[in-house]
Amino acid sequence: MEQRHLGLTGLRVSRIGLGTLTWARDIDEHDAAGLLKAFWEAGGTLVDTADVYADGGAEYLLGRLLGDLVPRRDLVVATKAGSVPDPDRRFDGSRGHLLSALDASLRRLGTDYVDLWQLHAFDPTTPLEETLQALDAAVSSGRARYAGVSNFCGWQLAKAATWQLAGPGPRIRLASTQLEYSLLQRGVEREVLPAAQDLGVGLLPSSPLGRGVLTGKYRNATPPDSRGASPHMSPFVAPYLNDRANRVVDAVATAADGLATTPLSVALAWVRDRPGVVAPIVGARNEQQLSAVLSAETLRLPEEIDRALDDVSAPVHHYPDHDWSTL
Repeated sequence: MEQRHLGLTGLRVSRIGLGTLTWARDIDEHDAAGLLKAFWEAGGTLVDTADVYADGGAEYLLGRLLGDLVPRRDLVVATKAGSVPDPDRRFDGSRGHLLSALDASLRRLGTDYVDLWQLHAFDPTTPLEETLQALDAAVSSGRARYAGVSNFCGWQLAKAATWQLAGPGPRIRLASTQLEYSLLQRGVEREVLPAAQDLGVGLLPSSPLGRGVLTGKYRNATPPDSRGASPHMSPFVAPYLNDRANRVVDAVATAADGLATTPLSVALAWVRDRPGVVAPIVGARNEQQLSAVLSAETLRLPEEIDRALDDVSAPVHHYPDHDWSTL
C-alpha cells in the first residue's frame, strides 16, 4: 500500500487507515484479529482508535493484538482523548484530564507510546493554551510521538496550529486533523481544508464512505445486518438517507459501472485523492468488507469522472468563502 507523509512531519502512514469504532462492541477479538492481520499483510500501517470507543474496550482489544499478532513497530497507532461521558460537559481539554487519559490509553494498549495522539474535540471551557501544553508534554515525555486534533472547525484549527508554531518555548507542530469527509459530507472544504493545507496539517477523513451509504447498500432497503438497522448506529446513518444523498449515490454507482468496479472503490478513491488528504479512516466490520476497501488501492478516477462527482455532490459555498467579488 502506498505510504504518505502525515502533514509536514517525517511520519509516514498508509494512505488508508483502519478504524476501530465498533471493536469490542460489534466486533469481537477473533474478528478484530482477522481484520488487523489482513490490513497489515496488505501494507496497511495506520490504525485509529480512541479512549471512548466501547468505553476503552477498543484500545484494550487492539492492545491484546499488538506484538503477538502484528509487530508493534509495523503499526502507526493513533488514539484520541478529550471526550467524556458527562452530559453537562461532553469534552474535557484540561491538562490534568488529557494526560491522565493518555496514561490510561497506554495501559490499555499495552505500549509505552502511541504514534499519534489526537484531541478528540475542541473544549470551549478550557484555555486552548492549556490544552495544547498537554500535547507538548505528551510528546516531550515520549508518550506520544506526534500529535493532532479532531473535529476542530477552521478557526479552531488555525488558532491551535498557529499557536504551536509561534508561541514561546519548545513546541511541536500539529501533524494532523481528523474530520468527517466524503462525497456526502464536504463541509471541511469550506474552511478546515484550506487552513490545514496552508499550515501543513494532514487531513485524516473519517466516515469516507458516507457512513456506509456510498457503498450503495441502502439504495433499495436497509439491510438487516447493516449499521442502519442497528439500534445504536441507525441514528448515525439516518442523516444520509435522503433525496440529495440518493442522487450522489446514483452517480457513484453509474461511475462504478463504467469503470467495472464497485461504488465503494469509487467513493473511497475520490476522497483519498483529494488535495490535502493523507489517509481516510475506514471501519470495516469483517474481512470481506476490508478486502473490498483494499481493492480500491489500485483505482485512480479519470478526470472526467472526478469532475462529475464533484459537480453532483458540490456543497453551496458563497460569500465570503470564494467568488465574493462577483456577488
